[in-house]
Amino acid sequence: MLSDLNAADHAALDHVATRQDAMLERVLGWARINTGSWNADGLRRLAPDIADALRETGAAVETVDAPPIEKINAKGETDAFHTGPVLRAVQRPDAPIQIVLTGHYDTVFPPKTFTDITEIGNGKLNGPGLADMKGGITVMIEALKTFESVGEAHGQKDRLGYTVILTPDEETGNFASDSFLREAAAQAHVGLTFEPAMEDGALAGARKGSGIWDIVFRGRSAHAGREPEKGRSAVWAACEMALKVEALMGVRDGVVFNVGSVDGGAAVNIVPDNAVLRVGSRAPDPDAAEWAEAQIMAALEQTLQRDGITAHVHGGFYRPPKPRNAAQDRLIGEVRETAKGIGLDLVFKDTGGVCEGNNVFAAGTPNIDTLGVRGGRIHSAEEFMVVDSLSERAGLTTLILNRLADGRMDGPAIKRLMS
Repeated sequence: MLSDLNAADHAALDHVATRQDAMLERVLGWARINTGSWNADGLRRLAPDIADALRETGAAVETVDAPPIEKINAKGETDAFHTGPVLRAVQRPDAPIQIVLTGHYDTVFPPKTFTDITEIGNGKLNGPGLADMKGGITVMIEALKTFESVGEAHGQKDRLGYTVILTPDEETGNFASDSFLREAAAQAHVGLTFEPAMEDGALAGARKGSGIWDIVFRGRSAHAGREPEKGRSAVWAACEMALKVEALMGVRDGVVFNVGSVDGGAAVNIVPDNAVLRVGSRAPDPDAAEWAEAQIMAALEQTLQRDGITAHVHGGFYRPPKPRNAAQDRLIGEVRETAKGIGLDLVFKDTGGVCEGNNVFAAGTPNIDTLGVRGGRIHSAEEFMVVDSLSERAGLTTLILNRLADGRMDGPAIKRLMS
């Protein structure tokens, strides 16, 4: 059976078990450095430390400056934000089996908003990025180091090559790093991403796609008391469209819409001539995504019937859906069988969340995208990591690497099912 462990598997698990304390020390150190997505200084401070850790695998590591991210500010103007570097590590690019491993080192927490690391009982630690996903990066690196060591001893590592892509902007959409992810993924048979698993150990199955639209409305300013009739309120237009978008909720199964914010205007005695409406949508499949975008554009067209109002649209579906297909089902089955070797009965649950697994799938590569630590309450000040899942998930990942290398898990056959 696939779940049976061989000598390389036993050696890998024995080694990982000795690394729990070192992994914990590493992730705690990284979590103490704020790497909020818009904190460029913090991202650039942590990147060299992660690069050094990647070099412990023996891979060739480089830090690559990412292109600037376009941000639409509250006035509807485009700002350029220069984020931290993309980290890329390459090992044995000519090996017959290739995988791509991805993760991100940014978090959702701005500086000084969530800083403490606290024991909260039941083997859990509360802290920024412990689960999402500095813990996951730690798991990834330790698994690769173990595979290199064990693979050398058991003569199997030369069959497996890999590329690691670690990004500074996943929490804001991978707009600077998407091309790096897709380029690496296109060359791989299988992808592994290290977003946190759920507290009970469940992993993500299918994922919805995600779209973001920043819609800049322009009107005409006027004195709100003396001659309001000469004004054309951009804020009113934005709010009218917001109501139209919210009315779309529940119209089509599985499609979600959300109005994130309305920015604009100034003093109450001025008819506002600018507003920015920020809208999001999630859709389970490409047809649903196309429908969702068409509905947003139809709502905008109706809103622009207002006299004197114009608009400019930025954005769209930046992460396509990641549905279950034959390749995903085969890979999920293989990973479930692998996990049985260490006593885990993995459950895969479909989710509305998105991650770099969507990007990898869009490049034509099947992937498992929640191989990081067990945790919960991510994107909140209650985020926590289950501490002993560091070694547990590093062990699971190393077993996956072993099986891909020795052919018990047939990466090329899995990828062929994508076509």
